[in-house]
Amino acid sequence: MIGIGTLINTAGIIAGGVLGAVFGKSLKERHRQSLCRVCGVSVLFVGISGALEGMMKVEGGSLIAVHSMLVVICLVLGTMLGELINIEGGFERFGNWLKIKSKSENDAGFLDAFLTATFTVCIGAMAVVGSIEDGVSGDWTVLGIKTVLDTIIIIAMTSSMGKGCIFSAIPVLLFQGLVTVLAVLIKPLFTELAISYLSMIGSVLIFCVGINLIWGKRIRVANMLPALIFAIAAAFLPIDI
Repeated sequence: MIGIGTLINTAGIIAGGVLGAVFGKSLKERHRQSLCRVCGVSVLFVGISGALEGMMKVEGGSLIAVHSMLVVICLVLGTMLGELINIEGGFERFGNWLKIKSKSENDAGFLDAFLTATFTVCIGAMAVVGSIEDGVSGDWTVLGIKTVLDTIIIIAMTSSMGKGCIFSAIPVLLFQGLVTVLAVLIKPLFTELAISYLSMIGSVLIFCVGINLIWGKRIRVANMLPALIFAIAAAFLPIDI
């Protein structure tokens, strides 16, 4: 059944969030801070590994860098477009709406928890590639593996940052569901090269999430999301950049 991977992933995030909220109450503040930083370090390395996979290749027995210009162009153009649209503002408004609806007005960290968890589990390489494979072939193996990882990550994040992390299940359901539907409708666009570029740029965004986790919110990651669109477009250019 096409789409089952996203449904399982969403359920895993909710389960992880509930477990994290329950166990998080027994942690001291210093434990929560340490756990949050550990999550940040982990996310950094997930982003680095994914980005380097697309930006490095072995040629003639040597390791060389590729697609550096592609990364720069996609990120610059994508961020400019995202800032003009102010995607981050939309996420914040949605997060504040959830905060009110869930009666969490007294939770000062709700919004940061929601945004950080959302960007961590929503825009990575596995989210994009897994959703595309689910839509194109009905194979949700990648999303199944992602569910296990996301559940663990959300347990840790919810324990350290609060219940706002649980609501990241909503954007995951919407985003991965949309990608899966698009994959069904426009299969020719999701070439192997396009998926590779998507994974690479998505991993860079994941790295930025890790920076925000460790050093506080310094980068408006949501406003960088249009870079993913430019990554797809770059796959159809007649030149390799």
